[in-house]
Amino acid sequence: MNLKITRQRNIYFAFSAFMVALAIGAMIFKGFNLGIDFKGGQLLQLKFEKAINKDELNKTLDGIATEIPQLKSNSRKLQYSEGNTIIIRTQEVTEAQKVKILNDLKAKEGNFEVVKADKVGATIGKELTNSAGIALLFGSILIVFYITIRFELIYAVAAIIALLHDVFITIGMVCLLGLEIDTPFIAAILTILGYSINDTIVVFDRIRENDAKLKNKMDFIDIIDLSINQVFWRSLFTSITTLFSILALLILGGASLRTFNFALFVGVFYGAYSSIFLASPILYLLRKYKRKPKDVTGEAIQMGPRGLEEDSAEKVLL
Repeated sequence: MNLKITRQRNIYFAFSAFMVALAIGAMIFKGFNLGIDFKGGQLLQLKFEKAINKDELNKTLDGIATEIPQLKSNSRKLQYSEGNTIIIRTQEVTEAQKVKILNDLKAKEGNFEVVKADKVGATIGKELTNSAGIALLFGSILIVFYITIRFELIYAVAAIIALLHDVFITIGMVCLLGLEIDTPFIAAILTILGYSINDTIVVFDRIRENDAKLKNKMDFIDIIDLSINQVFWRSLFTSITTLFSILALLILGGASLRTFNFALFVGVFYGAYSSIFLASPILYLLRKYKRKPKDVTGEAIQMGPRGLEEDSAEKVLL
């Protein structure tokens, strides 16, 4: 197989631009479906006298949700603890609705003790969002620092652009489908950053090795394509294996982790895509721009296989 990805970069740039535009459009026009963690709601902590049947409890809650929409399966979160204790998180309900929920649960699921029944503010969610933003910024700075030391600054810039591409598309697809954005979603975004940069470094490392060996024999654009071809199948199979595992979680996992699993699936998919089809061509353009010399009149001199054409190089030397 002899892929010419860097030479055909405009195709992949156009696709990425379309997906990012779609993602930004979804964020603007559909907006963010913020979960309880971010906009507040109701928390009920109940300790039952007998063991809890999860399926029966969900059926009971679904029945109550016909009259109290805030309790629908896509709006509530259940957390099971030891000692027959359950924590129910829902959107904010009135006092009358809270009383009805408790009475209906007692009638159908048996007696329980109300350990806690509080309204949850969005303060924690804001703190988590701020922490996630700081973590994202700090992580990006560390990525730039690490790649700059190990490679060059232009490698770091290419990697960050690819990471932003992955994050924007992931957030946009979640908004497009109207999935709830909760704290596990923030964890998914941070996980995507780690996975994507790892895949990108594998490709960049091979480019650097080949550039050191072949820089006097091949154009940089051909070195990049050669490197991509050498790591393509390894990257593809690794990504497919990871995606299959996430797909199983997405299909078989519970509703509470649906957004997390979906975001992870989209992020890993586009992270694998961007590492090969986006980061490397961007690296080529940055290298080309960085090494593009100017003549005395300020006009760019034509580029040859490794920078200057031979006759232009002679003029510069003279």
